[in-house]
Amino acid sequence: MSERTQTAPGRPALAVTVGDPVGIGPEITVRTLTEVGASASARAVVVADPAVLRRAAAVCGIDVEVRALDSWDLPAEQDGVIDCFDIGVLGETELPWGVVDKRAGEAAVRAIEVATGAAMEGGVAGIVTGPINKEAIWAAGSEHLGHTEMLGALTGVTRQNTMFVVRGKKIFFATRHVSLRTALDQVSVEHQVKSIEEALTALRVFGHDNPRLAVAAINPHGGENGAFGREEIDHLAPAVERVRATGADVSGPVPADSVFHQLLQDRYDGVLSQYHDQGHIAAKTFDFDGTISVTVGLPILRTSVDHGTAFDIAGTGKANPGTMRSAFLHACEFSHYADRIRAEYGS
Repeated sequence: MSERTQTAPGRPALAVTVGDPVGIGPEITVRTLTEVGASASARAVVVADPAVLRRAAAVCGIDVEVRALDSWDLPAEQDGVIDCFDIGVLGETELPWGVVDKRAGEAAVRAIEVATGAAMEGGVAGIVTGPINKEAIWAAGSEHLGHTEMLGALTGVTRQNTMFVVRGKKIFFATRHVSLRTALDQVSVEHQVKSIEEALTALRVFGHDNPRLAVAAINPHGGENGAFGREEIDHLAPAVERVRATGADVSGPVPADSVFHQLLQDRYDGVLSQYHDQGHIAAKTFDFDGTISVTVGLPILRTSVDHGTAFDIAGTGKANPGTMRSAFLHACEFSHYADRIRAEYGS
């Protein structure tokens, strides 16, 4: 961590982006920081146009001062104040709530660029990201599919993975945003070995010195010895055995209808799910607002909400800040691993 971060009064700093400024991101950010910001173990600096936060505070009925900053050499903290690094995109312009807008996309992209740059240079210990609208960033000229791809380009990383965290438990994904058919086609021993090894590395980086990982099965009852499918026999079990031979504590394939319950019973520290919904359904059914996303593989800490911009309720002050609160508080906790993250994933 740089001298600038170390000299910030008392606590490490985190850069918080609101995502699309006409979605619910500004509202859930203001609510989170007024509720838990003062007592958290890290300090938040929102990366946005200050007027966006002031408008969000107004629709939420929150009386808070927004202090504009133009430097990461942070001033002394003050109660009742949200610090905002001014990105200078929208100024005082008020865009319509809940409408796809190129200018909103430009603000969202600029905030991500500024926050990521600060983390790469050591001005902050990590970033927390609010929800973006893909149509808006594409209208603004971004060529990236979303946050993860943009962060990869900004940090020079070509492979990143998602780690869900829910009440301290971690869930990983062998495949992500592809159809179920494509996910099944991607199953192979080599792919599984790589996914298992990456999950184990992430568990070590985030505080599990001797990680215990379970690999979820794909087919009902784990395939019933081939009666319900051979993926477990042909691909998953050989991959598990190959990694176990290195001394790693890896179990599986474990039937998916029980592996997440076993995770909650503390049998494992993490589970490698085989496809997007397998892990998402388990985590979000258990605790929707408490489930947050961490991008592993980047040389910086990044936590994120795991929901969209909710344009239908943006500007009403009704948005639930639960997931943003969880993302921010987990980033506070994980900020202690900033050096580990940089050492493991930095070039």
